[in-house]
Amino acid sequence: MDIAKLGLLTTLLLGLFILIGSVMALIFKRHEKVVEASIGLAFGVIIMLIVTELLPEIIHHLGLKHIYLFIIFTAVGFYVLKILDNYIPDHDDEHMTKQERKENLIHIGIMTAIALALHNIIEGMAVYSTIITDSNIGISLLLGIGFHNIPLGMVITSALYQGKDNVYKSILSVLIISSTTFIGGLIMYFLNITAINTIVLGILLSITLGMLLFITANELIPRIKGTTNNKTTIISIIVGIIIVAIASLTHVHHH
Repeated sequence: MDIAKLGLLTTLLLGLFILIGSVMALIFKRHEKVVEASIGLAFGVIIMLIVTELLPEIIHHLGLKHIYLFIIFTAVGFYVLKILDNYIPDHDDEHMTKQERKENLIHIGIMTAIALALHNIIEGMAVYSTIITDSNIGISLLLGIGFHNIPLGMVITSALYQGKDNVYKSILSVLIISSTTFIGGLIMYFLNITAINTIVLGILLSITLGMLLFITANELIPRIKGTTNNKTTIISIIVGIIIVAIASLTHVHHH
């Protein structure tokens, strides 16, 4: 299987994680445990990914003389998601009345869809370009962002589901949102980017790093702090760390 197809497959799988979350939201009525486990896994995977894979790769590609590029583009990745995130609703809407929640959801639905689509296209492009350069980091990245996409799928689905009371519409919306990572991959594929020079790659990896830092700081850590079930979270984080450690070990054998 050539590397470009692997890149496309990965971006397709990223979207599937959103669908998994979506299905779980429809199946399990009480899904705190699943969300906590996914968040723990995502946190463990992402932290390990940053420390063991991304940082060494970025330093390797950019070298110390381009360290300013690393700083600038990590900030770019961070702030792109931060800006998009302003349009994505807060997930804690327990304090709203039913009516407020309904109105909020219609507005949220449209803004969220647009922001998430952009967010996922960028994520898809980042993962695709990572995969074609270093498939192992790409796979770990897939897992990190993937696990983080499960609660996302759950949140979107339960929001839409309460708002429209229409399973088909909810599923269709989630299908569209989850296909956007694949669109990101397709864009890179049709631009026929097969090899990326090392500085551009360092920049793309820095943007990816910035995004992961944002996801960690803004979504995962607050969620972990607010968790009711510390045991689930801690076990999941450890499992996440182990997953990347195993991936890194198999990765060493490839070189």
